[in-house]
Amino acid sequence: MSVMRLLVLGAVRQHGRAHGYQVRNDLEFWGAHQWSSAKPGSIYHALKQAAKEGLLLAHEIAPSTAGGPPRTEYELTAAGEEAYLELLRESLRAHDQRIDVLTSGVGFIVDLPREEAVALLKERVAALDSWRAEVLKDWTPQASPAEWGHIGEIMRLWVHNAECSIEWTRGLIQRLEDGAYVMAGEGERSVEVLPEGVENPFA
Repeated sequence: MSVMRLLVLGAVRQHGRAHGYQVRNDLEFWGAHQWSSAKPGSIYHALKQAAKEGLLLAHEIAPSTAGGPPRTEYELTAAGEEAYLELLRESLRAHDQRIDVLTSGVGFIVDLPREEAVALLKERVAALDSWRAEVLKDWTPQASPAEWGHIGEIMRLWVHNAECSIEWTRGLIQRLEDGAYVMAGEGERSVEVLPEGVENPFA
């Protein structure tokens, strides 16, 4: 899965229309440049590539009064909306996603209806439970024979990570079921990443 595609489509979608600098600012405020490949050059490249593939519509707008070339604003096409939601759903349901993919999915989870988000997360818990059981049954040594040595720590790591992920996911499910956050279809919410008057500390 392309985490960059999920990030840029989601960031554009939040604003309806957004220019590259706005997308970059949002993603940098989230710290995406620290936990993903969302560096300035890759963000602009991903926007242009998505437009080339018909997922974004590019609009050239007038240059600023300070001069410079026209600025390009992007908005999702119908195909872009479909691709975005497909990426978002997969980022939440799969148990074996990289942490940058899961982090991106959680960042955009409010774009889904509450019931759907909960259902996807429950799929994730079931997949993690199944993976954990498989590791314990088929991969983990029942004793500590010398021939396993430190390699046995790998299986312990897998089980530990699965258990931690299950606990975190169940906690998020509970918070959503208790009414946390404004989800899709539940009313207006701010599309701004930063509160009004607050400058991006990463800009």
